[in-house]
Amino acid sequence: MRGFLYFLSVCGVIGLAFWAYQENYKTQTALREVRSLNAQIGSAHARINVLNAEWAYLNRPDRLRDLVELNFDRLSLLPLAPDAFRSIDRVSFPLPTVLPLGEVVDPIDVSTAAMNDLLNGEDPL
Repeated sequence: MRGFLYFLSVCGVIGLAFWAYQENYKTQTALREVRSLNAQIGSAHARINVLNAEWAYLNRPDRLRDLVELNFDRLSLLPLAPDAFRSIDRVSFPLPTVLPLGEVVDPIDVSTAAMNDLLNGEDPL
């Protein structure tokens, strides 16, 4: 009986050693993958920083101004001026729609009364 218990103990130790060996290699593989992902993340951050620097360089106001002057005939771009904008009452909004039950729904209400109702927490409709 003792021999059988010794045999089971030795088989158990060998089984546990095999399991620990496999877990060790799985852990090393996972650590290698983590290092690889961290390297990829670092290179992606470096690429993003380079792209941000290029974007800032290409969007310099003096460079854009020179491009507008070079392509003025083709693009007809003009600088923004205050008289280029109109007041809100000059905008044509869609007409209210009538629902089948006779309700009128105003798609856009920009009146000051509606804004005051919204600010006070009341329903403007």
